[in-house]
Amino acid sequence: MKYIFYSQIKLIRVLFIVCLTVIAVDAKAKAISVLYPTTGNDVKGVVQFTEVPGGVLITAQLSGLSPGKHGFHIHEYGDCSGADGKTAGGHFNPHGKHHSGPNKPERHVGDLGNILADKEGNATYTRVDTHVTIESIIGKSLIVHAKEDDLTSQPTGAAGPRVACGVIGIAKE
Repeated sequence: MKYIFYSQIKLIRVLFIVCLTVIAVDAKAKAISVLYPTTGNDVKGVVQFTEVPGGVLITAQLSGLSPGKHGFHIHEYGDCSGADGKTAGGHFNPHGKHHSGPNKPERHVGDLGNILADKEGNATYTRVDTHVTIESIIGKSLIVHAKEDDLTSQPTGAAGPRVACGVIGIAKE
C-alpha cells in the first residue's frame, strides 16, 4: 500500500513537470530595450527580442542617428547611468571569444554588427541570432555607437563613442 502511494506521488510530480514544460515551450520569451541618447546625442529607439525557432529575433527601430553604419552591441552591464554610456561596460562576452561580425561562429554574444541609418537618421534592424538567448541578456544593455563597427578590431570594433544606451528587460507578452 505504501509503495502504491509513493508511486502515485511520483506520477503526479512527473505530470506536473510535463505540464510546466508544455506551458514554457508554448510561451515565447520576449525582452525589450528602450534606448535613450547619451549626452550630446539625439538617438532613441526601441529594440525587441523574441524567441523563435532557431534563435532570437532581434528587431530595432531607431531615430536621431547620423546617416551611415553604426556599431550595435549588447553590453555586459545593465547600467546606462553614465552620461557617456560607459557604465554599460564592454561587449557581452561570456565565453571569452574575440570580437567579430554577427555571422561568424566565433564572436562575442553581444556582437550584433551594424545598424544602417538612412539620410533622415532613421534605422531598422531585423535578424535572427543564434548566439543570443533571452535568459542571458536580461539585465544587460544595448549600445549604439557613433561609428561603423569594422568587425575585426579588438576588443570592440573601433566603433567610437556611445550615442545611445538602453537596459534590456523582460517584455510584457
